[in-house]
Amino acid sequence: MESFRDVGRRLSNWGRWGPEDRLGTLNHITPERIVAAARAIRTGKLFDLGLKVGSAGIQPAGGARVNPVHLMNITSLDLRGRDDNAVVADDYIFMPLQSVTQWDGLAHFGYDGMFYNGVPAETVTTMNGSTVLSIHQIAAKGVAGRGVLLDVAALKGVERLPRAYSITPDELDAAEARQGIKVGPGDIVLVRTGWIRHFTVDGSTAAYWDGAAGLGLACAQWLHARDVAAVCSDNWGIETKDPTRNDGLPLHAVLIRDMGMTLGEILDLDALAEDCAADGVWEFFFTAPPLKVVGGVGTPITPLALK
Repeated sequence: MESFRDVGRRLSNWGRWGPEDRLGTLNHITPERIVAAARAIRTGKLFDLGLKVGSAGIQPAGGARVNPVHLMNITSLDLRGRDDNAVVADDYIFMPLQSVTQWDGLAHFGYDGMFYNGVPAETVTTMNGSTVLSIHQIAAKGVAGRGVLLDVAALKGVERLPRAYSITPDELDAAEARQGIKVGPGDIVLVRTGWIRHFTVDGSTAAYWDGAAGLGLACAQWLHARDVAAVCSDNWGIETKDPTRNDGLPLHAVLIRDMGMTLGEILDLDALAEDCAADGVWEFFFTAPPLKVVGGVGTPITPLALK
């Protein structure tokens, strides 16, 4: 069995778009492909795939990240006595950038002292964040293009895949065949595992973070062969995770560090999947712009699917 380092060397995109490239597989999204993707909008139906941003969020107590903290700094109580009788409200928020539905940037994960395209790990500093692979740079691509939903949970006839379930490339092929859709170059692939139902249906953050069903390491080859631009899922790390094993995040290592693929995590795909199953249309225009956080290694998003 290949190690993740062997897989990474074989699938590496380092230098593919030049030594200074900072976008990785988002380079597969071309103007022509965006125009083609826009033709997928036929009915005007819009699906919000993001979680709400608030204190009752998906982050568990005592974890490395906290749920967003929303505070008011101006209310009408602060404006008493004004002659114009104005009513004004103003607020701000404190949050880990990856505490809700979010993109993992290319400086979020690496190994052996390197990030994507040979960028040294030391380029991420406490004072300045990512000085080379800052996530604000992916705003140049949107991210927008043709989205394709692959509903692996439905393929297996379940509402959610079991903990530590590892999706194979053959199952991605089977999902394509079942849905009558084909993933192609520049596509943004959304993989539904049903895992987020631990939170959205059961209300259990503990169960959601206790391992995950997701893509197996072999799926990296599948994504690479199809020139996929980005991959998203309803779990918290794209890949399968067995909580009883301390084997790291090998698919993160290959996708982010070696292939330069931006990952979309913690998406709620249930309503979109239900609609796609009803009308038989599994493609849509997908857009999920990042916050332009200079130095950021991740960003919250409100991803939208338009059919």
